Amino acid sequence: MQHFLKLIKDINELIMFKHSIFALPFIFIAMIVSSKQINGTSWFGWELLILGILAALSARNFAMSFNRYADRDIDKHNPRTANRPSVDGRIGARNIKIFIVLNALVFVIVAYNINSLAFYLSFPILVTLGGYSIFKRFSSYAHLVLGVSLGLAPIAGVVAVSENITLWSIFLAIGVMFWVAGFDLLYSLQDMEYDKQNGLFSIPSIYGKKATFFISKLFHALTILFWLFFVIDAKLGTLAHVGVVVSAIILIVEHKIVMKDFTKIDRAFFTLNGYLGIMFFIFILIDRF
Repeated sequence: MQHFLKLIKDINELIMFKHSIFALPFIFIAMIVSSKQINGTSWFGWELLILGILAALSARNFAMSFNRYADRDIDKHNPRTANRPSVDGRIGARNIKIFIVLNALVFVIVAYNINSLAFYLSFPILVTLGGYSIFKRFSSYAHLVLGVSLGLAPIAGVVAVSENITLWSIFLAIGVMFWVAGFDLLYSLQDMEYDKQNGLFSIPSIYGKKATFFISKLFHALTILFWLFFVIDAKLGTLAHVGVVVSAIILIVEHKIVMKDFTKIDRAFFTLNGYLGIMFFIFILIDRF
């Protein structure tokens, strides 16, 4: 039993389960809005709820474990990442590969049971999710690729309910893309010097801290703009508009914290962005109900 609990703890550390909070709210935002438009009710049913959660978790497990496997050679030399289970031997390379394949299979099977479009899209989605780990080895645009990976969440949500991709879901997805890319830029400032020394591509290592702050602010301004487009195109109510305003305030606070004290980047990255996703979801949920 003790060995099993340790294994669960190591897997949790490998995939950083708590980071699921970034994507899940936006999947369910899309599902709620789509269901309200099509069925006249925000509740899309228990079956889609369970399938949606399984799809989201298996996709994220695939992406994180693939990233950890691909980055073993990089992580072992970085003091910040040298104690990850994929590096220090707690989870071997063979077991990580099995975990990657299993989660990919679960994702495809779940997508098949949702609808035909979800099944067909499951393959390019997996390629995109794995692409981030490769992309960052030769391009500083990897931050945007990571953003695209999480931006697929609302697209997946609307496809699950309506077997269609709407314009408002694209606006929501683009907003998520810029949101994630913006806070990933701030987070990657921690590895700026390491990336420079090891020839890794990131915006901080190439353009420096000042430019990174500016680009991150620009991305987050675009986030708010596209989320406003989403609210307008989906014909949401006042509370949804308030949710966009509150999101803007949280992002402003995030930038002030990081610029004032760089050592608090974890607080800005995990806490504030986690609150933002949940808060935005709650505003949309109440607005639709």
